[in-house]
Amino acid sequence: MIKSMTGYGLATVQAGEATLTAEIRSLNSKFLDLSVRLPRAFQDKEIEIRNLLSERLERGKISVNVELERPAQTEPSFVYNEDLFMRYYLELKKLADRVLAPYDPLFQIALNAPDVTVSKTPSEPDAATWEAALSAVSKATDQCDQFRIREGGVLGGKLSEYIQKIESCLGAVAALDPARVERVRARLQANTKSFFTDQGWDANRLEQEILYYVEKLDIHEERVRLATHLKYFADLLAQPAATGKKLGFLAQEIGREINTIGSKANDAAIQKEVVAMKEELEKIKEQLNNVL
Repeated sequence: MIKSMTGYGLATVQAGEATLTAEIRSLNSKFLDLSVRLPRAFQDKEIEIRNLLSERLERGKISVNVELERPAQTEPSFVYNEDLFMRYYLELKKLADRVLAPYDPLFQIALNAPDVTVSKTPSEPDAATWEAALSAVSKATDQCDQFRIREGGVLGGKLSEYIQKIESCLGAVAALDPARVERVRARLQANTKSFFTDQGWDANRLEQEILYYVEKLDIHEERVRLATHLKYFADLLAQPAATGKKLGFLAQEIGREINTIGSKANDAAIQKEVVAMKEELEKIKEQLNNVL
């Protein structure tokens, strides 16, 4: 079983009159790339969110958005420290009198002075609100993970299909190979007779040379290794802990064997099967970019 890196999760949790909504989007990436947006009240809690996501989602380009909604306020969200305002204002008037300045701007200056305006909204969220935010993120993460599993099932089916097509092409190569070997042998014999004409040659020496070239062009070992790699790939797809990186390394080995078969075979019919195998392998590599 494999997982896709593409995922989506959305969850809403109620905490008293507050509503916490968490949205998670995940795309493919070689590493964990986290982007977290939190309400101002939760800015100092970002590390906890990051730890939760890195543990649960592991890898991918992940964006998280947490929103905090409260009911519309019917009262002012701030108050004024009247005593402090008056002290500022009177001190400013004294300074204005000394320099014969007008009083007009003094009201606004005193109103904007430090600590005159006091917010009634608590700077720190209460424990229940923060727990609700964590719960919303956790539920959205679960949804995102389930989304990844479903997408992974689709990807796994496609990868299995591509592997089966490569196996089919490899079977065709195995069927074509004996005839190719005979053609190589016959061509070498014909070329040798044409070259030596009536001068004669050592039959034993000729056989040794032919065997040398036939062995040099032999693709039996490559076919066996490729079949082994394909079986291992299919086995990995069925394992619960299959990873895109391991499958990617194996795809490289599969490509290496396919290329060697193509270069050693030197046969038009086999080359067609090699091209078909390469086409399926490219599809595999493209899909593996999105496997966790």
